[in-house]
This record gives sequence, C-alpha cells and structure tokens, in this order.
Amino acid sequence: MMHSGWFSLMRRVVAVVALVGIGSGPAWGQRFAVVGDYGSASVGERDVAQLIAGWNPEFILTMGDNNYERGSAATIDTNIGQFYHQYILNYQGRYGAGSPTQRFYPCLGNHDLYTGAGKPYLEYFTLPGNERYYDFVQGNVHFFALNSDNSEPDGNTSTSAQAQWLKGRLAEAREPWKVVYLHHAPYSSGPHGSTIALQWPFREWGASVVLAGHDHQYERLEIDGLTYLVNGLGGHSRYATPVAVPGSQTRFSGDYGAMRVLATPDSLQFEFITRSQQLIERYTLRRPVQLGLLSVLPNPFSEAARVQVELPVTTAVLVRVLDSKGQEVARLQEGILPAGRHTIGWERGSLASGIYYIQLQAGPQSRTVAVQVE
Repeated sequence: MMHSGWFSLMRRVVAVVALVGIGSGPAWGQRFAVVGDYGSASVGERDVAQLIAGWNPEFILTMGDNNYERGSAATIDTNIGQFYHQYILNYQGRYGAGSPTQRFYPCLGNHDLYTGAGKPYLEYFTLPGNERYYDFVQGNVHFFALNSDNSEPDGNTSTSAQAQWLKGRLAEAREPWKVVYLHHAPYSSGPHGSTIALQWPFREWGASVVLAGHDHQYERLEIDGLTYLVNGLGGHSRYATPVAVPGSQTRFSGDYGAMRVLATPDSLQFEFITRSQQLIERYTLRRPVQLGLLSVLPNPFSEAARVQVELPVTTAVLVRVLDSKGQEVARLQEGILPAGRHTIGWERGSLASGIYYIQLQAGPQSRTVAVQVE
C-alpha cells in the first residue's frame, strides 16, 4: 500500500514546479512561452508581450510573421525589439539591453521573407545552424524550428533536404520531449487552412507535438495520434474559424494571447491565455518516467548495505524497505534526485533476519528488489 506521505510529496513537487518554474532548475522543468503572428507594433502585441513578461519565462518561441508587413529592416526593431529586446541574444537595437544568453527562438513566416528572402530577419537574429531552420535543447525538451515557406532553398516537402534533416535529428534526440514548430500549419480550420505539403510523418519520425501559426487563431487538433497546436493570436489580427476540419478539438479567436508551457520529464503542459488573463485551454501531454537500475550490495548482508539507484531523468523518488507482508519498515530516500547514479546507505539497525524488499517509486512507476538480511 502506498504511503500517504508519498502523495503529499508529489503534490508539493508539482506545486513547486508550477509556482517557480525556472527556479526549479533546467533538469527538472522548463517554463517557456509561445507566441505567433505578432510583429506589428500594435496595442495587441504590446498587451501580449506584457502578459508573457509577467510569466518570467526562461525563453520564447515564435511561430513566425515576426515583422509585418514586408519583413523590412526599417520595421524589424519596432515590430520585435520594442517589446522583446530583453530576450534577444546580441541585440543591437534601440529599445534597451538584450539578453546575455539565447532566450528568443523565432521561426520564419511568409511576411519575414518578403524583403531580400528574409535578409533583415537573418541579420537581426543570432540563431543556431543555418538560421532558416535549426534545433536546440533546453532541459527536458529538444526543439526543431523549421522554415515552412515554399521558398526555402532546402525545400518544404516530406522528401526535401530540410525534412530529411529533421528526420535524422529527431532519431538522434534523447530528450523526453521533441517539439517541432513552424509557421504554416499542417492542419488548421482557419482561412489559410491546412498545408498539405507540410503534412510530414512527424509522429512516425518521433515528434511529441507540432506547433504552428499563420492562421490567426488558437486551435488544438488531434491527427493520427499526434497533437497539433495553431497559435497565431500574438497581436496582428484575428481570424474567424467557421468550419472545423476533422480532428479539431478546440478553436478560439476571441482575443489576443499566447501559450505558456511547462515541461517536466513526464509531462508537457500547454495553456493558452488571453491578454486579459483568461485561460482558454489547459492541455497536458504525459509520458511515464522509465526507472533505471536498482540493486543492493552486498546481498545477503548482515549489518549494512548500499542501495544503488540509476535514474534517466531528474524526478521525485521514494526508496523504502518493505517486510515480507509488504509493510514499510524503513524509508531510505524521499525527495527529488537528479538524473544519474546514486548510492544510498542502509543500516540494518534492529531489523530481524529474513527477506525484505527495497522498493523504488517515481510517480506511478515502481521497481522492487528482494534482499536477504542475515
């Protein structure tokens, strides 16, 4: 029977992660924001940027159309830096200090490409890879930013060089979550609709979720076992969504807003929140934490033993000793342990000789090893 204190511990851990987010450390959880179709120097953009700043995110993803209307060098700082300069690495604009680290990860939208094939965008930002599409890791999440425009030199279809790059990088990724994001939505109920050329086999390749913009709405779709989120209400304009496409679960275009996301080793929680602080939807993807090695040395033992635990990710654990009836007789470890191998001491104390069981618990997962005390 699971001890009630374990439930209390898990409630405390979830509460701490939810409240402090970035303070809990990159190995445990990351809080970040997602905004799309925003770069217009409008009141709506200002309001959404203030909403995001109030969340104190570790970093921000954009879903493209960072610089309306033509992607011009003359408007880019007014449209982006005015509201987001504090997150931008190597910021050279006029609105204040930038960030000493990379905290702003945009992707290209069609409006960003109308001037010089995106030259102002590429000169304004310092990004990984070839900067048109790239990947990076933040804690529990591996992100893949794509250039969805059909002008991309490496193509935008499922057989293109860009797609093959994504397939290979997804296969190599070892993080719990793999987030793909791009501007044009593979599936959408908005006026722009679904982009057939971008309906790549994301799930087959290993993606956890696909984020997009282009249509100025919030929408969640479930297509062939994969979640797609359209997030284009960053401040430019709003579109109606009169007819839902198959797989559409939630649609909203009543006000501007952004997504707040919390990533832990076993969950990825998305919240779409309007500029007036209205929560439109909270949606959580979950995956079990796979427990690693559990062993006891020596076994049998008479006075003291070492319990060895190996964890693939940072998580809250409970390590306890059970007797032959399954009753807890000792608690050896309770709390958050980082990923890696740990050795926990176990003194026999007043335990009688016999068979005991060391149990490792992490959320709903458990592993048990029998031990002979002589």
